Amino acid sequence: MDLPHTAAARRPLRFALFLTILLALGGCATAPPRNTGNLCQVFDEYPGWYHDARDAQKRWGTPANVLMAFVQRESGFRQKARPDRPWFLFIPLPRRSSAYGYAQAQDPVWKEYRKENGGWFKRRSDMEDALDFLGWYTDRIHRELGISKWDPKHLYIAYHEGIGGYRAGHWKRDRHLLETADEVDRRAREYGAQLRRCR
Repeated sequence: MDLPHTAAARRPLRFALFLTILLALGGCATAPPRNTGNLCQVFDEYPGWYHDARDAQKRWGTPANVLMAFVQRESGFRQKARPDRPWFLFIPLPRRSSAYGYAQAQDPVWKEYRKENGGWFKRRSDMEDALDFLGWYTDRIHRELGISKWDPKHLYIAYHEGIGGYRAGHWKRDRHLLETADEVDRRAREYGAQLRRCR
C-alpha cells in the first residue's frame, strides 16, 4: 500500500472540512441581549463582553460603560449591523456608507486600525475587536482633539463626524446629532451607575 499517496489524498478532504467548519462558525450570529438598557444584564448574558470591555478600557483608557454605550447606539448590539440599503422601485441601490458591525466602523478607518494593530484576523462583527477599535479611536480623538475620555457626548460627536469633521464645527448646527449625542451621554452615565452596582 502506498501510504504517502493516501495521506496526500486526505489533505484536500481535511482542508475542505476545515473550510466548512470556518464558514459554519462565521455564519452563526450572536443575538442582541434581551435587555440592552441594563449593562449588568447585558454582561450577565454575555460575560465575555465584560472582559472585552475591561480589556479595551485597560489598553486605551476609555471607560467600559462609554464603549458599551457607543455599541448600543451604533448597532443596537447587532453583530452584522449595516446602514439600510435605499431602493429605487425594485432596484437596490448602494448603501450610504461602508459602516459595519458592532461599532459601525467604516472601511477606511477600520483598515487603518488593523494596520496599526496587527489585525489581519480582526473582525468588525466580533465584540472584542469592535471594543478594541472603539478604544483605539476614542484614544486618538482624545490625543488629537483633547476631548476627555469621560465625556461621552463630545467623544461620540467626534466619532460620528470624524476628527476633521469635529474640528470643522458643522455639528454645532446639527440638532439631530446633538440630540443623539445627548442620548449616548445619558446611556453611558446610566451604564456607569449600573456597572458600579453589578454583582
